[in-house]
Amino acid sequence: MRNQILARSFYIRTLRKASLARDRSLVGISGLIFVLLLFGAPHHAYAHAYSMIELETLGVSTSVGYAINTQGQVTGESATADGKIRAFLFTPNRGLADLGTLCGSSSIGCAISAHGQVTGWSVTNDGAAHAFLFTPRTGMIDLSTLGGATSKGLALNVDGQVAGKSATFNGAIHAFLYTPGTGMIDLGTLGCNTSVAYAINACGQVAGESATSNGAIHAFVYTPGTGMIDLGTLGGNTSVAYAINARGQIAGESVNSNDKMHAFLFADSTMRDLNSMVDRAIAKRMTLISGRGISDRGLILVNGVDATSDEIRSYLLRK
Repeated sequence: MRNQILARSFYIRTLRKASLARDRSLVGISGLIFVLLLFGAPHHAYAHAYSMIELETLGVSTSVGYAINTQGQVTGESATADGKIRAFLFTPNRGLADLGTLCGSSSIGCAISAHGQVTGWSVTNDGAAHAFLFTPRTGMIDLSTLGGATSKGLALNVDGQVAGKSATFNGAIHAFLYTPGTGMIDLGTLGCNTSVAYAINACGQVAGESATSNGAIHAFVYTPGTGMIDLGTLGGNTSVAYAINARGQIAGESVNSNDKMHAFLFADSTMRDLNSMVDRAIAKRMTLISGRGISDRGLILVNGVDATSDEIRSYLLRK
């Protein structure tokens, strides 16, 4: 089971309309509530009063939420009365539901679409972890693998397309794209034997990371019909893409020429350091280290390090 971030999951809602509610297409909002809980937020974010609803558990004292959609549905993992770990779906006014498993002992929900579809992974009857797609109509479906023993679903869109990672027949780990009716395809790599998909947009574009032929890790975007493209870096040897919006804009993190990790925005075929795109006074006060989400309107969820306190905070960037 993942590190236990919280002993219980909580559903937080504002008592007054906040500006975030005006942008209901936030890619990466799945983690926003929990990022705010973990790392804090700028002081002005507390101007609104919040109520908190405990999501309860499936039997004992542990539950962890990983993703939330625009309808307020949440998925994650919870311990059952007999100590098993199960993926759950929380729906306001209905409560917590056990999504079951692929005939194995445990499952975890990682991402949820606006239609209440869930992806993640489950242990199968032979003890391997397989990616799944859960829909209210079909229940939990085994997405299989790219020929190896394991796979994990990490992102999905409203069409039920799932992106993630899978072992191949020769033991490599490759990013995959699963499309209902078509199945799972291998997205390949940037030259070496490893790639992972972390995000997918409504157009089926996928973003993530891949090892290159020289062993570096670079962010990539995969577009159907075009294939996998190396997004490059900010001058160092590492970059990772975590989010992509409907316009194909990508947020992530990259090592720069000074060997420092900085948040980036990739748009119009160019990777830009987000620290160069904010007010100079803000840039002096903090360093933006990772872009974690991006909305269709261009709102960007970032993590930053305060120059004075060295604390990590989360912020929304908007023009």
